[in-house]
Amino acid sequence: MLSFIDSINISEIGKQLLYNPQQPLLFNTGLFLLLFAAFYGIYYLLRNVRVLRMGVTILFSLYFYYKSSAECCLLLLAICGIDYLLGNLMGMLSTRRARLGVVVASLLLNLGLLIYFKYFNLLLSTWASMSGADFEPLSIILPAGISFITFRSISYIIDVYRGDTLPERNILNYIFALTFFSPLLAGPVVRARDLLPQIRKPLSITNAMVNEGFILIMCGLIKKVVVADYISCNFVNRIFDNPALYSGFENLMGCFGFTIQIYCDFSGYSDMAIGLALLLGYRFKQNFDAPFKAQNPSEFWRRWHISLSTWLRDYLYFPLGGSRCSKLRTYFNNFITMVLGGLWHGASWMYLLWGAYQGLLLVLHKMVKSIHIAPAFLRGTLAARIFNICITMALSLVGFVIFRADSIEKLSVIFEQIFCNFHASVIGQFVAGYPLIVVAIVAGYVMHYLPTSWNSRVVTLYGSMPAVVRGLILALVIFIAIQARSSDLVPFIYLQY
Repeated sequence: MLSFIDSINISEIGKQLLYNPQQPLLFNTGLFLLLFAAFYGIYYLLRNVRVLRMGVTILFSLYFYYKSSAECCLLLLAICGIDYLLGNLMGMLSTRRARLGVVVASLLLNLGLLIYFKYFNLLLSTWASMSGADFEPLSIILPAGISFITFRSISYIIDVYRGDTLPERNILNYIFALTFFSPLLAGPVVRARDLLPQIRKPLSITNAMVNEGFILIMCGLIKKVVVADYISCNFVNRIFDNPALYSGFENLMGCFGFTIQIYCDFSGYSDMAIGLALLLGYRFKQNFDAPFKAQNPSEFWRRWHISLSTWLRDYLYFPLGGSRCSKLRTYFNNFITMVLGGLWHGASWMYLLWGAYQGLLLVLHKMVKSIHIAPAFLRGTLAARIFNICITMALSLVGFVIFRADSIEKLSVIFEQIFCNFHASVIGQFVAGYPLIVVAIVAGYVMHYLPTSWNSRVVTLYGSMPAVVRGLILALVIFIAIQARSSDLVPFIYLQY
């Protein structure tokens, strides 16, 4: 009897370890916690045996990707091999034309993969609607994080072409860099030129890096599970699924809820990805810098998803001419960069509309920033900064509503409810009926608007505590996350991109 029970348990464990599209291996799952703890123990034991340590990490990264995209982990390996060969081929070529040919080949490969997996059905349906032909969507499984992978691949080849980085001669180094699991599914977009130099150096994991890593992981868990998932499952999804059923005030709260949800969800993933990398001895650049403190749309994009916005700037905006051309051309460059950035998110006309909206905001900001609207005595004051932050926040909120809405029809219903059926009388009922939702939304915004200088103080304070206390704090945060998570797994929003 006991052997039968044991065999069932082993069978269940085996199922958990195999690919399941409904159960990807996410940072906020118990399975990841157990597997990472085992991996980290092996990693630490092999810290001074470079080849074995890197080999174990690559295997863990490939398994991590297998759990999200099954056999597409082989596609990831193929991209690594092709990049490695193309990069070294470029290093052997002397003429600019030949080197440019390698770049074109890489772009055709990477963008071809992106178009096939993300946009092929959209292109076919658009053609069918224009020609009147019948359309049957192809069964195309979207590999998780395909956009992040292709962007990292493209940046490496272009950097080699520009001379910003040398071709990587060690194939193990490059496979490690492109498959490294923590930013693999949802960013940040870690460029090879930033990670490869760290890989080549002897491994160094300091106490400061470990403490900072744990703080980031704990902050990410709280953002994702306690704030984003709770708001999403218990309120935001209901509003955006049927906005006509709710008053304008409830729709407005849904808009504020989704805005802080997507921030906590995405920045929470970035925090955990950066934190996990720190535990392993690697440092990534900051991906979010309190974006809702921005005072204009341009500053917002210097604070939101920094790795993507700088990627678009360096590999799209600058090659188009950037601001080194006429004003009209500069406006066009800004606009088309954001349109393509919107399309990067997926095969939906709503993403295209969102990108166009963001591009229009950037253009309008550049057009009016020289016009001093506020009186001279108010410029640079706290009142002026608060006013600018509120206006930018309102514009950003509209953008996120466009991003979240399934269709133009739902978008119009949301705004119609807000502006025509607000019903302020339901505010008291809403607060009484959704007290935890109100607390979660307010807590999310309060955490966001806390002074940035507090971050380093928290890390310093955590590092000064005894190891037992640090462990208890980590255990408490994990316990709170377990208690707060919903019964169904809520994937990270950007996992689909």
